[in-house]
Amino acid sequence: MKKNLGVVPAVYPMPVLMVAAYDENGKVNVMNAAWGMICDMDKIALFISENHKTTQNILKTKALTVAIADKAHMDVADFFGIASGNKMADKFERTGYKASKSEFVNAPVIEEFPVTMECTLADVVNNDHMYCIVAKIENVKADESVLSDNGKIDPSKLNALIFDQFQHGYYVTGEKVGMAWDAGKDLMKK
Repeated sequence: MKKNLGVVPAVYPMPVLMVAAYDENGKVNVMNAAWGMICDMDKIALFISENHKTTQNILKTKALTVAIADKAHMDVADFFGIASGNKMADKFERTGYKASKSEFVNAPVIEEFPVTMECTLADVVNNDHMYCIVAKIENVKADESVLSDNGKIDPSKLNALIFDQFQHGYYVTGEKVGMAWDAGKDLMKK
């Protein structure tokens, strides 16, 4: 029997994304964003608040990077979500992490996170229902340690963090249980 829970953001899993941008002086800021998703083959949508320091930086520089947080860096990923760049001037520096300038866009690549999308600002959707940054992916950079033999990202090596909206936990991805466009094809024969 199902129980009514009321209005709950009941989507699981949610990615744990590290969104980074430079400010007007070239200073790095990073935020943790769980409300993001791919919205086209070369675009990502980030449903983040307009008042975030990182959002304001993106609007000024028209560039950003989006990294996938992993289990090995969960503590810093969480810190990037609970500390505000508007209130903590040394937020990035406190972590001891390193950033390098992207070769493709005017935004920082945080070296510790294994997969990074280097993006330019494509659109801002601002209406009564949402504030959304839409970014065009110009390049994806990945550590060799998370690549499979075919040169693609291997989710079983990535240990990507996922966020649980229900209990506010972090989990990791890992077990492969089937193949897309294959698991349901027997039903096509009916």
